[in-house]
Amino acid sequence: MTDLIQHSPNSPILLTASLHVDEARKAISNLVNELIEESHKLNSAGNIESVTLDQAINRILAEDLLSPIDVPAADNSAMDGFAFHGECLGNSEDVITLKVVGTAYAGKPYIGDVGPDECLKIMTGALMPHDCDTVIPQEFTEFANESTIGFKQNQVKRGENRRLRGEDLQIGKAAVAAGRLLRPSDLGLAASLGIASLKVHRRLKVAILSSGDELRSLGQPLDTGSIYDSNRYSLTGLLNRLNLDIIDCGIVRDDPASLKAAFIDAASKADVLISSGGVSVGEADFTKQIMQELGDVGFWKIAMRPGRPMAFGMLKPVQGSNRKTLFFGLPGNPVAVMVTFYQFVRSALLQLNGASQTEPPMTQAIAETPIRKKPGRTEFQRAILGRGQDGKPTVKLTGSQGAGILRSMSEANCFVILPHEQGNVAAGDWLDVALFDGLL
Repeated sequence: MTDLIQHSPNSPILLTASLHVDEARKAISNLVNELIEESHKLNSAGNIESVTLDQAINRILAEDLLSPIDVPAADNSAMDGFAFHGECLGNSEDVITLKVVGTAYAGKPYIGDVGPDECLKIMTGALMPHDCDTVIPQEFTEFANESTIGFKQNQVKRGENRRLRGEDLQIGKAAVAAGRLLRPSDLGLAASLGIASLKVHRRLKVAILSSGDELRSLGQPLDTGSIYDSNRYSLTGLLNRLNLDIIDCGIVRDDPASLKAAFIDAASKADVLISSGGVSVGEADFTKQIMQELGDVGFWKIAMRPGRPMAFGMLKPVQGSNRKTLFFGLPGNPVAVMVTFYQFVRSALLQLNGASQTEPPMTQAIAETPIRKKPGRTEFQRAILGRGQDGKPTVKLTGSQGAGILRSMSEANCFVILPHEQGNVAAGDWLDVALFDGLL
């Protein structure tokens, strides 16, 4: 497929056929880069703020975090054992006997000298005496008591089990690079360096709405043909995982005036608008019409399952603002909403918010059972990642994969990704797997 996407800042995206998933991602990334460049020209300084560590989880680091100290700050022991000068070591199994002259604890350095035939009982993290360069772990000794230890010469090499000053990190070096989506381990690292606050990108404001006359809010009675709106709650949870500011615009009825008013209101408040429903080819789907009035939109059919109908584009600045609003029109089916969010929206939000790593973690696993698949579209099957009796990673589907079966997402912990040209899968085949959640 060629010439499917033509885009410039002053013209819409034009599509004539179903896009491959990779082509859709590229189109989104290109437009997001344009918005980032425009935003930097308008107000780069206003997009950065300082937050304390307890507010920084899942924020995106705006500047390299430079270490103000050496880590470790001094040579120290990497083991519980005995510190000594390694010049006495050799390659034989002859036993060396050393006199124990004292003990060094973490935070309580030993004051005194350690002679050539002497050693110091030392704990992990304790400072190394100036005249010791090697640590023998206690379990490697032939005998050890309060006064002497003995061990074979070849049990340890000179310099082993000693952590050198600045070995992990040197003053002025980047401990965490700009663009990191900050994790608990990053906050712990910052705290270990004595850093109490971090420069992060301003949180994106993301407006969400659901479109459809059949939708009802929680607490309302269900009449014939109506359903509860679940999509806004799924989207709220997904956006909270990214620590973004959410503007809930509620349920909008299927008429042009209501949709137009909702879009204008959202564009006046938000950096991004995400709607669900109203993007298929039904007579009551007015989103395309409204987008053509308010901005540029590329309507596409993506060669994927689920989530084939999806709109993407940009709302022009409303009165009193110079900010353009990124727009995603997601399908109405609950599973398709989450699939398209994971595969397109999440990465775009991270990219727009300054993240350097925008794709979810990937791995591979062995199919437990056969999977039917037709070539010609990318499929995202909901699945459970586990481990077989042989210890190898395995994956199995959560059952029926219909776009309206929300339980299939609730039970899953990953997507099995079946590429565009992939055909049927046999049990035992290795498959690409995208994890839902990270651990640290």
